[in-house]
Amino acid sequence: MSEEPGRRRYDSLRRTAQAQQTRGDIARAALRLFVSRGWGATTVRDVAREAGVSVPTVYAAYGNKPGLTRALADAADLSADVPQLVAALESPTTDPARQLAAMAGYDRRLYERAGDVIALVREAGRSEPDLAALYDDSRRRGDRTRVQVFSSWPPGVLRTGLDVPSAVDVYAALCNIDVYAVLTGERGWSPDRVEQWWCGALVRELLH
Repeated sequence: MSEEPGRRRYDSLRRTAQAQQTRGDIARAALRLFVSRGWGATTVRDVAREAGVSVPTVYAAYGNKPGLTRALADAADLSADVPQLVAALESPTTDPARQLAAMAGYDRRLYERAGDVIALVREAGRSEPDLAALYDDSRRRGDRTRVQVFSSWPPGVLRTGLDVPSAVDVYAALCNIDVYAVLTGERGWSPDRVEQWWCGALVRELLH
């Protein structure tokens, strides 16, 4: 009898943990199917079957299929460790070269840990306007961060003749998922080597 109140006390926590586990199972199942079959060939029913849950459970957790992919995209940002980037950018001992290195490191982690999700969202966006908007918004958020960082530097830091918008363009041309995929997938570079090359190239191309 004395154990009943204790069990009831943790029912809410247990339900929360079970719900989080279910959402994680659904997200991982969706990722496996989206990557292996493609966005268009995967249905919510397929995801439910792969995750071992009912179709209504998938809808309750994420809404429709675009909603499920948005959740995966959010998880991609988290996997790259945004707090680590912010801490490096705001460190009192940082300088422009270290800030460039911090941003390159973030992009390396993002593409290494969630490149398949990014590629999925971009490809699905060709037929799904919501996902195209999601991909574009993610790119714009990255650009806004770079504008903020580059604009904080004193005059004379950027290479002669380079303004902030042009610097953002150069960064985007170097540090993007396609460059990462070619170097790691076709040229056999390690992620460490890509990050080191990015750091050096960014300094050479952007800083005075």
